Amino acid sequence: MHLRLSEEQKMVQETIRKFVEKELMPLENEVLRNEREGKPSLPAATLKELQLKAKEAGFWGINTPAEYGGAELGQMMQAIVMMEVAKTFVPFGFGGSADNILYYGNEEQKKRYLIPTINGKKRSCFAMTEPGAGSDTRNIKMTAVKDGNEWILNGEKTFITGGNEADFVMVIAITDKELHEKTKGRDGVTCFIADRDMGWKSEYIHTMGEWGPAGLVFDNVRVPEENILGELHGGYRLGLEWIGFARWIVGARAVGSAERLLQMAIDYAKERETFGKPIAERQAIQWQIADSAVEIEAAKWLVLNAAFTLDNGEDNRHLGSMAKLYGSNMGNRVVDRVLQIHGGMGYTRELPIERWYREARLWRIYDGTDEIQRWIISRNLLKGNVKIGEFV
Repeated sequence: MHLRLSEEQKMVQETIRKFVEKELMPLENEVLRNEREGKPSLPAATLKELQLKAKEAGFWGINTPAEYGGAELGQMMQAIVMMEVAKTFVPFGFGGSADNILYYGNEEQKKRYLIPTINGKKRSCFAMTEPGAGSDTRNIKMTAVKDGNEWILNGEKTFITGGNEADFVMVIAITDKELHEKTKGRDGVTCFIADRDMGWKSEYIHTMGEWGPAGLVFDNVRVPEENILGELHGGYRLGLEWIGFARWIVGARAVGSAERLLQMAIDYAKERETFGKPIAERQAIQWQIADSAVEIEAAKWLVLNAAFTLDNGEDNRHLGSMAKLYGSNMGNRVVDRVLQIHGGMGYTRELPIERWYREARLWRIYDGTDEIQRWIISRNLLKGNVKIGEFV
């Protein structure tokens, strides 16, 4: 066992940290202002410019295979990078990457969608969640009916990240109702690649936190047969792979945010005085700082273990659920403590704490709620898939 970052990993971490501090953190006030005015957090042109600056620094396609021009740094580095980027709420993602399931496309689909996405010429989103099918993904209602060489899609998707900006969507729809019902939702659904100009519409959903996920509407949208991604009726497995990959990333995001917030609390506690002493000398404050530090460290190792397991070609779904469940709850507890330490000022919009407070609440919901993660973890233990005391 080796529980230390390599020199190369430390170098990447430090470079990313400097990029975040220099290029992203100065934009936080602009993000807050835009969101208060009901605008996107940052203009698309600004985000593109930031990606190009990162590319100049050598960060492009962090997890993209080398054969597609990427750096292929692996999941451990992905976790480390996310922890650093999450130290700001400025919405930023490094360019040169694509959704993991897009690699299942055939050669023509890779040419039309994967390569342009990696090159930054197209933007994608993934759509599975529906108004009546969030955690219960097998309960989707969107249908796709074959008509000649086309499929006609009808239905709605909701809370779709990047849905308003996407040029195309990878969308899950029922293609065999009888098979779907017979297998209780495991089969009979297919993943389609649908270009925006095929006719689907999107609109912003206003939330209490970060700027707008989208609601998507498909009204007799015709998608050609050649735009089926993966196997016919095999879309549910693709959907689970997309969701499973994203879960432990939520934990990494929570770790990075909590580290920044805890540092803010430490700095403030040293400056703020009550009754003639800095509040850093008050045991009530010290315990909140100590508890936060311990929980952040525990969440960090859960995330890194999940990433390490994936890098080694092993099934990380159990660890991914643990990292997501503990990390997201840890993030909520830490931001609450940090707001409490800052008192009234923490509740105002003069500081970014309230913004993180609102955003952190989402981490316990998307990509599988707390309840779903607990169900997965307990199911694995009760079935004996994972045994207590073994490394997983």
